[in-house]
Parts: sequence; C-alpha cells; structure tokens
Amino acid sequence: MLLVVDVGNTQTHFGAFRGDELVEHWRFATVRTSTSDELGAKLTNLLALRDLSFDDLSSSIVSSTVPKLADEWRQMSDRYLDHETVIVRQGIRTGMALRYDNPREIGADRLVNAVAAYDRFRRACVVVDFGTAITYDPVSADGEYLGGIISPGVEISLEALTSRAAALPRIDLIAPRQLIGKSTIEGIRSGVVYGFAGAVDGILGRLREELGADTAFIATGGLARHIVPHCRLIDEVDDLLTLTGLRLLHERNPG
Repeated sequence: MLLVVDVGNTQTHFGAFRGDELVEHWRFATVRTSTSDELGAKLTNLLALRDLSFDDLSSSIVSSTVPKLADEWRQMSDRYLDHETVIVRQGIRTGMALRYDNPREIGADRLVNAVAAYDRFRRACVVVDFGTAITYDPVSADGEYLGGIISPGVEISLEALTSRAAALPRIDLIAPRQLIGKSTIEGIRSGVVYGFAGAVDGILGRLREELGADTAFIATGGLARHIVPHCRLIDEVDDLLTLTGLRLLHERNPG
C-alpha cells in the first residue's frame, strides 16, 4: 500500500491507498518539534486501529508546510518503513506548468491540490483550501498552475478578534441561527460565517470573470464544512482532495 502524508501547520492528515482505493485515513495535531521516532510511534498506533502495520506499506509520499517535519518524515520512512519516501518539493514531476515567479514559494499542499483538482475536472478550476489561511489556487483550462490568492484563515481571524477586544467572548464555530444575531455570540458567529462566505464568493466571482464561466470551484480543508454551506459559488467539497493529489503525484514520481 501507499502511505500519503499531508503535514499542515495545524493538523497532519494521512492515509493509505491500495491502488486507487483509499483504505483509511487519520488526522493528528501537527507538533513542529516531533522527531522521526515520535512520528513512527504515532503512525504505528493509528495503523493498528485498522489491523495494519508498517509491513503493509510499500511506498510513501509526503507534502509538508513545515520544512523540518518533511525531513523527520523522511528519516522515519528510512528507519521504519525501509524505503525512501518521495517528498513534494521543487523539481518534483507534476505534469503541470507552473506560471509562478518563483515556484519554490508554492506551498506543497497547494501544488498537490491543484494537481488533484485538474485531474478531476480537466478544465479551468480553482481550489479553495480552508486551513490556517484560506488559499485560492487557480488552474487554467490547459492545466497550468496560474498562481494564488492568500487570506487570513477563519480561526486566525477569530483569535485576533477575541484577543484584541476584551469584552468579546470566544465562540464555537457553528452555523448561525439567523443573519441578525440576538446576542453578542450570535452576532460574532453570523459575522464570521457570512462574512467569510461573502469574501470567498467575491474572490471566486472575480476569478470566474478572468478564467471563464465554465470554471469549476472545489473546496477542501478542515474548516470548509463551516463556511461552504453558506457560499453560493463552490461546486463541491472534498476533504480528501490533498490525499488524492499525493497519490497522483506518487504515480508520476515513483520512488
């Protein structure tokens, strides 16, 4: 089986593919100081929940927004999986032209998402990733990575709001009962959910004008489920998009 690992700033999402089939996937909090041994221990414990072990993993690929952890995952693979893992970095074969001033600046997860989205739609498309930041990654009808848009994420904005305004409480991010809040908590909740949904639709509307009316919009990321139901332009949500993209990249870059 193929182990695919997406190391984000907040969470690490990984899964195991047997061919095109995702057998299982898991998440755990990203700890930037994790060692290769600690990562190996987490991996073996989570695999055991589905009666899997290191012996079931014949190859692996890792994308990481935390450079140090990419190296730790590589060392873990060398030591415990007995194979060399593929790391998503500059020079990896994507099958996609990168129309970016400095391709080294492209986040590994963003590149992986773009590959997966274009493979699915085969036309102009945009990935909206609701993570620590909200990123927009457009791909042309010819399969070219065109660049990106980055804005502060939902949780970052909430933390900034409640830390700078002492009288405002922290809230759980759930759907507001109505647009006009009848309490401070409901007012914040409505402002955050509808505010971000409106911002996303605004950016996507401009991208559609630039890329064409047939452009597909797909969302992913841990916070997508809170905002996307209130957006008008996003076609679908795929929480497994990054894992799928990692599988596709591994097919183009076998170890």
